[in-house]
Amino acid sequence: MRRQPAYACEKPATSRHGLPPVTKYDFSPIASSTQFGRLILSAQAQSRRYLSSSDSDKVAKFKGTKGPDGNYTVTLIEGDGIGPEISQSVKDIYKAAKVPITWEPVDVTPRLKDGRTVIPDEAIESVQKNYVALKGPLATPVGKGHVSLNLTLRRTFNLFANVRPCRSIEGYKTPYDNVDTVLIRENTEGEYSGIEHVVIDGVVQSIKLITRAASERVLRYAFQYARDVNKKKVRVVHKATIMKMSDGLFLSTARDVAKDFPDIEFDAELLDNACLKITTDPGPYNDKVLVMPNLYGDILSDMCAGLIGGLGLTPSGNIGDECSIFEAVHGSAPDIAGKGLANPTALLLSSLMMLRHMGLNEHAAKIEGAIFATLKEGKTLTGDLGGKAKTHEYANAIISNL
Repeated sequence: MRRQPAYACEKPATSRHGLPPVTKYDFSPIASSTQFGRLILSAQAQSRRYLSSSDSDKVAKFKGTKGPDGNYTVTLIEGDGIGPEISQSVKDIYKAAKVPITWEPVDVTPRLKDGRTVIPDEAIESVQKNYVALKGPLATPVGKGHVSLNLTLRRTFNLFANVRPCRSIEGYKTPYDNVDTVLIRENTEGEYSGIEHVVIDGVVQSIKLITRAASERVLRYAFQYARDVNKKKVRVVHKATIMKMSDGLFLSTARDVAKDFPDIEFDAELLDNACLKITTDPGPYNDKVLVMPNLYGDILSDMCAGLIGGLGLTPSGNIGDECSIFEAVHGSAPDIAGKGLANPTALLLSSLMMLRHMGLNEHAAKIEGAIFATLKEGKTLTGDLGGKAKTHEYANAIISNL
């Protein structure tokens, strides 16, 4: 019997492409799967790209340039439900703050093409041209054969990292008042690779795909991000004690990447331990960027959002090599759409992540200060924040604090 690697000190066995060996398992039910083959070929191509690149190459650097009018063009996906209302708040505040941005609205209503959910070509071309987009909440049509629109966008633009800063907001009281951490989730593989098959009736197998290339890419970005936002430590959250090969590969890759960032401390923590500790006392995590595979990040990022008041106060960004999309991760709330009750804070804070990604740090700081001042005053807040203000009244209060 082949000996399993010890998770703490040994690298799991890998193929020459940095992939876990598959010959040990019977993958015959999916060996000819087009999707599985596409993922493997993509991983091999990424391996050649990332493992051969110099350490000085910065992952996911913004490539956009100003137009003749001195503005950057940003694709705007207003979204569904309350999306147009909260997007209007962002546009009004940006106009008042004189942010050098021209918005390019696009429609991403899905279409079925050859049995697959796709977004319109003109929307794809806009994001690819502008390199950056801001997205309101999207509702996936139910019962029409469409997969998640958010998932479709991530796959279309190969958005490999989801970034979720979680920071307590002065003026909005929660049981925790000292939260200031960042979670980065690998966005393309893991348990969400979508590789599943029926072995026999009543038995289903789901494949967790982890590649060295995708792991290195998100880990390298996490270290870069920690350096950019002055976080002193990067911590990998994992379950390599149980999934010795898949999470073991992610963890061993992290140790290799850490050597290229001697100014950033690196360590690792088990997922269950991290959940227990961060909900007991989030303070010790304030100097850290937490990075983890897909499923763990999906769960842990929403849990941490709960520490600061929920998804309505939590920004989010999906980072890709060529394009990045910043979004509000809350729902489209069709029950209050058009009533002026929506809270635009999450989309606003996400847009500030976008500005910093674009290098517009002074504008981001100016608007952020106005948002936090408005929340601290507590006089003009939307209903979910304990106030009675309409969406536009809250936006106007922020404008008055610019």
